[in-house]
Amino acid sequence: MARELISDLLLQRWLHSHEEDTDTEMVFRPASHPFPRSRGRRSFDLRTDGTLIEGGPGPTDRRQESAGTWRLTEDGALAFYRPSESTPHRVLRIASAAKDRLVVNTMP
Repeated sequence: MARELISDLLLQRWLHSHEEDTDTEMVFRPASHPFPRSRGRRSFDLRTDGTLIEGGPGPTDRRQESAGTWRLTEDGALAFYRPSESTPHRVLRIASAAKDRLVVNTMP
């Protein structure tokens, strides 16, 4: 799949669908997906200008968010960067991408 096509598919807010995870893959769904109730879900919002909002439950179960940037690497992985850092703090290796389902490898 071409990088441009993957990039276009990714531009939305994704929530971790832990119910669908396997031993080797993590699954994310768009925020509009009808998720079952959950105590908290990790999320990331990929925006067209390259900015990123990551979210998830904090220590008191209240939602916490942090800003950063993202890019699609040459090998098709998603790299997340904190402000003023040149090394990604998180890299997600894409196994498959569709408008309604993003699957990333959990194994190197």
